[in-house]
Amino acid sequence: MSIRVVVADDQELVRSGFTMILEAQPDIEVVAEAGDGAEAVAAVCRHTPDVLLLDIRMPVMDGLEAARRVCARSSCKVVMLTTFDLDEYVYDALYAGASGFLLKDVRRDDLVHAVRVVAGGDSLLAPTITRRLVADIVRRRREEAATGATPDRLDALTAREVEILRMLARGLSNAEIATTLFVSEHTVKTHVSNVLSKLGLRDRVQAVICAYETGLVAPGAPL
Repeated sequence: MSIRVVVADDQELVRSGFTMILEAQPDIEVVAEAGDGAEAVAAVCRHTPDVLLLDIRMPVMDGLEAARRVCARSSCKVVMLTTFDLDEYVYDALYAGASGFLLKDVRRDDLVHAVRVVAGGDSLLAPTITRRLVADIVRRRREEAATGATPDRLDALTAREVEILRMLARGLSNAEIATTLFVSEHTVKTHVSNVLSKLGLRDRVQAVICAYETGLVAPGAPL
């Protein structure tokens, strides 16, 4: 079964380039392209894709607002596209529910890998830059005192689930967690699913943010 993708970028050459790369893969199908945020939201509603590649800066409706609407209304995974590795909008995009982000100069293989990873329910947490962004998100939110998050949120978790959440925040994959805990990867997936469900989180990215917000993992601490 193919991974269904919508590519949204206001630059036609960028959009076409990503589409060509993805369409060359036997397991990926680009079902639509969009030139602005409003078109992207409409395309998701019309085609129900698995993944939306979404440029942050676009006309009519910017990528951030489009991400909020898509994440609130569907199970489509959103990957933000940005020209700058520290684009301020990335912070809010992750809070809106995006599963990660890619630089527009991403390598062909990394683009394909990212789509497959996100479609499989994982997130783009491995790159150092993403981990730094997550830490910066929490630091900024705490300074603004805008989150209202407290450690009490973790009371619903078992000791093992808290341990799993801590490992997620350190950027470990399911396979790496399984090896560390001497359990099967299926068991880890079950624990991760339970963590997301109990905390009311959309995906692993938001789980990592929660770990920082609640103080389970301290910003700037070794990962």
